[in-house]
Parts: sequence; C-alpha cells; structure tokens
Amino acid sequence: MNLPNKLTVLRVLLIPVFLVFVLLFEIPNHMVWALVVFALASITDMLDGKIARSQNLVTTFGKFLDPLADKLLVMSALITFAFARWIDPIAVIIILSREFMVTGLRLVVAEEGVVVAAGIWGKLKTAFTMIALVAIMALQIFFPDEKGSPDLNWHSAIFLINEALIWISVVLTLISGGVYLKAYWKYIDSSK
Repeated sequence: MNLPNKLTVLRVLLIPVFLVFVLLFEIPNHMVWALVVFALASITDMLDGKIARSQNLVTTFGKFLDPLADKLLVMSALITFAFARWIDPIAVIIILSREFMVTGLRLVVAEEGVVVAAGIWGKLKTAFTMIALVAIMALQIFFPDEKGSPDLNWHSAIFLINEALIWISVVLTLISGGVYLKAYWKYIDSSK
C-alpha cells in the first residue's frame, strides 16, 4: 500500500476517534481534541491527493476510498452535530440527499464511460462545508453548551450562527447538485 492510500486509510480510522471526542463530554477539552482530529483528517485529504498526483501513485483503491473517506468524515460530523442539536437535521438531510444523488449520477454515467469531475461549485461546497464544521466546533470550544447554562440567550445566538453556516452550505450543496444534474441529465433522462 502506497503512502497516499495509507493517508486515506488513516482518515477513515480517525473518524471514530473524532466521534468519541465530540460525543464524550466527560473527556477534558473534548471539543479541542475533536477539532484537532478533524483537522488532522482534513490535512490527510489534502496530502493524499497531492502526493498521489505528484509521484504518479494514483491507484484504483485510492480512487475508490478517497471520496468515500471524505464523505464519511463530513457526514459523520454533520450527523453528530445534528444529534447534539448544534445544527438543523433538515439541513443535514438535504446535504446527504445531494451526496447520494451525485454518487448515483456518477454510477450511471460511469456505465457510459463518462467521469463526473468535481466542478467549481462542488469544490466551493466542500470547502465551505469544511470551514463551517470547523467554525461550529470552534464555537463549541469557546462557548460550550453546558447543561443548565444560565445564559440561554448567548447559546441561542451561537445556534443562530451555526444555522447560518450550515444553511449557506445547504445553498451551495443545492447549487452544485443542480449543476451536476443539469450537466449529466442526458444520461438519466427517462424519455430516452
């Protein structure tokens, strides 16, 4: 197994570690550790692709696991944050739906020998979603949502910031999904 693939596997292995730190409030500085693990996993995403391309180490295994690892990391964070009531679960459902739609679209067009490359809207969606997830974790670090907090108005403000961030991600998700659907509609048009 080459280095880029090892980095991708590491990213997958970091996901349960990230989840433990997010969900176990008993661990001192749990959100700091969650953010560190999430950042480390995100860095492996950047590095594995660069190394694979620059050293001609692109493999079928990497092509398969890299996008899957990315989606697992982001979806784990989104679902966990919805579970913790830091973000709206409806936003998470919309984002998940787009991911399934694009994955299904890629499968259909692959049968035609077409590769669905990541476009600018998809890259923008991914980048903003990662920034939003980091910001949501940072807000939890600096303004923890402790049980029985006397400052409910302040936590309501943090929730509104989280909501603004996640709904901007939703808008970018819908735009990028629509762009992909429009570009590849001819492969799934039922009238043909």
